[in-house]
Amino acid sequence: MARKDLFIGVPSFFRCPISLDVMKSPVSLSTGVTYDRSSIQTWLDAGHNTCPATMQPLPSTEFVPNHTLHRLINLWSQSFSPRLHSASAASSSLSPEQISVLIGRLETDENGTCLDSLSKIVTFAKASDENRRRLAKTDNFVVAMVHILDNASDDVQVLESIVKVLDSTVSERGVKEQLHSLIFKTNNNEVRLSSITLLLRKGSSESKIETVRVLEAIASDAESKRVITEQEGLLYELFHLLSSGSDPSSTEAALSFLIAVSTSRPVKTELVRLGIVQTVAKILSDSKTNAQIAEKALKLMEMVAKCEEGRKMICGDPICVAAVVQRIMRGSSGGTEHAIAVVWSVCYLFRDRTAQGAVIKNNGLTKILILMQSNCSPMVRQMCNDLVKIFKGNSKLIFARYDTRTTHIVPC
Repeated sequence: MARKDLFIGVPSFFRCPISLDVMKSPVSLSTGVTYDRSSIQTWLDAGHNTCPATMQPLPSTEFVPNHTLHRLINLWSQSFSPRLHSASAASSSLSPEQISVLIGRLETDENGTCLDSLSKIVTFAKASDENRRRLAKTDNFVVAMVHILDNASDDVQVLESIVKVLDSTVSERGVKEQLHSLIFKTNNNEVRLSSITLLLRKGSSESKIETVRVLEAIASDAESKRVITEQEGLLYELFHLLSSGSDPSSTEAALSFLIAVSTSRPVKTELVRLGIVQTVAKILSDSKTNAQIAEKALKLMEMVAKCEEGRKMICGDPICVAAVVQRIMRGSSGGTEHAIAVVWSVCYLFRDRTAQGAVIKNNGLTKILILMQSNCSPMVRQMCNDLVKIFKGNSKLIFARYDTRTTHIVPC
């Protein structure tokens, strides 16, 4: 491998603890910490009287040039290509002290414009699992993210950076719990959720997906789900993201989130009003929909079918029942179970004749009979038995050619 293709890391003590860039004019404070002259001068001009790295009070704001370090940096710089000194390379490997400095800068920000610090944190977090673990363990990391969230309510670029960092770290130990507490156990949750809703409306496709994943992670109990779904415009934006069908990733993320929060009747009713039945039916009837997305779509349809408004809408949609029946025994076993549950809700529980006719028309009865003979779960077998009774009572002609014990039907 040629030397120009090798990655050479920047020595940590060559970087300014504030800018994280290679220092051009290193100077030392009375605390012994060295900074790039322009960075520390900006810090002091802002009225700070502490050392950024140690946060110790400064008995004097004077600094002296660090000539030895300057010579070392010059010698090192002459040895390697300038491209190796990029901000991206520097930001992918930070010391705990440098991470703390970045977090401290975010905590003291009052206008939500610390894009430089945020971009370095994003680069650091995306570099490796170890980096994400280190970031999650840093004191006040989540507090700083939420602080910026409070002060960047209309800055899409800043919000996208925050959500990107949170999405990459929310699965790390303690992050989800702390984020949940900061958002839902304070009086400022409306402002914070409003900022997130803005991203769902104006953010990039990638940031929308990241936002949905973060929301799903913190929707961990009934109260948080209620607060999220009652946020003005949030459910609409999630529904719009799903109905737009922009790409499979956004469709899957939106379905997963809606499944997580659709546990109460008000949420199900609102989704029905927005048109969730028609949207999910369209997803299911699309031959290009993969099995994973189809299973989640069927799960959401099953949840909607548990309320009367949902059942009425399912029965009234000309393609919905047919699309559900077509998915029986077509994909995963989980998808088949959800599909049977939907059919059971509208045909057995709701006793809708239109839905029953759609099941028969789309060969649903044969699938139900075959499924009864397969290795399905006891719950699915019971629902199939219930459905057979309904169809036997209403459609005797259909059963004339079947032994209702279905002993002659061989599973696929």
